[in-house]
Amino acid sequence: MRAVVIERFGEPSGMVVVEVPDPAPAADQVVIRSEAVGVGGVDAAIRRGTLGGYDFSEGLIPGSEVAGVVTAVGHDVDRSWLGRRVWAFTGTGGGYAEQAAARIDDVTALPDSLSSADAVTLGSAATVAHFALAHAHFTAGESLLVRGAAGSIGIATVELAARGGAGTVAVTTSSAERGRRLRELGATIVLDRAGHSDQHEPGAFDVIIDIVGGDDVPAFLDRLAPNGRMIAVGAVAGMPPADFGMRLMRSFQQSRSFATFSLNTVPVPTRNAVRSEIFQAAIAGHLHSVTHAALRLDQAAEAHRLMDAGSVFGRIILTP
Repeated sequence: MRAVVIERFGEPSGMVVVEVPDPAPAADQVVIRSEAVGVGGVDAAIRRGTLGGYDFSEGLIPGSEVAGVVTAVGHDVDRSWLGRRVWAFTGTGGGYAEQAAARIDDVTALPDSLSSADAVTLGSAATVAHFALAHAHFTAGESLLVRGAAGSIGIATVELAARGGAGTVAVTTSSAERGRRLRELGATIVLDRAGHSDQHEPGAFDVIIDIVGGDDVPAFLDRLAPNGRMIAVGAVAGMPPADFGMRLMRSFQQSRSFATFSLNTVPVPTRNAVRSEIFQAAIAGHLHSVTHAALRLDQAAEAHRLMDAGSVFGRIILTP
C-alpha cells in the first residue's frame, strides 16, 4: 500500500510517499481501508521533531485519526466488524496511509448518514472539547475564552459552549474573516491573538480553554476571573515559560487554577460513548464539521505547509 513517511525532521518536504507492506491486525486490532485521514497539529509537531519519543531511523507514518471500512480483524475481535464503516484512533501513528490498524477499543462505528470526512473532522476534536469543558467544570452562564479557536478543537469548543448556555463565548483568532465565521458558530466576542479588541476589553473569564500554549500563557492567566480555570489542551506554539506558575502564586487571593487535559485520562467506554453522541449531534445539525480542504494522500506535505502558515480554518483531511 501507499503511505506517507517522515524521512527527516523539520520542513514538510521531509515527508514522502512510499510503498510499504499492508498492515496485519494484532489479536485485538482491526485493519481499516481509509476513506479519510485527519491532519492535526500534533502531526506537525511530530514532523518538526518537537515531540520526543519517536524513532525516525526507518521512517514513521504520521497520523492518528482515520475513517473507513474494516477489512480485517484480529482473532480476539468479533467478525461482525468486517465491512462496517468506522472512525478509529490509530495511536502514535500509522494514519497517513491507504490502510491503517487500530485497537478495537479505539474504534467507533459510524452512522450511515455521517461521511468519513465529517467523522475525522469531529471524532477526536469534538470529544476533546467536550471533556476539556467538563474538566474545567464549565457551567451555563459562565464566561469562556477559547484561545486558538480557528482549529477543529477550538471550533467544537465554541459550539459546545454556546449550546451549553455560556454567558459569553470569546475567541482569539488572527483575522476579521475568521472572527466572522466563529461568530456564525456561536462566538460572541472576537479578540486578536493577544486577547485584545479594538472595540472594548471583555474583562476576565471564568474558563479559558487554551490550544496554543507558548510564551503568552502567563498573560492569559491574568485574564482569569476569581476562581477562574485555565485548561491547556494543546501547545501548538510550544511550551509556556518555565516560571509561568508564578502568575498564579502572585494572584493567590484570586483562587485561580491551571490544569492540563488529555483524552488519554478518560476511560475508553466513556469517551467512545461521548463520541457516538457527537456523531449523532452532527447528523442532527447541532455540531458542524468544518473542513478547510480535502487533499490527496500525496499532498500531505502541502497540508503541513498550510498548517505551518497558520492559514487553516477547521480541519484538513487527506483522501487516500
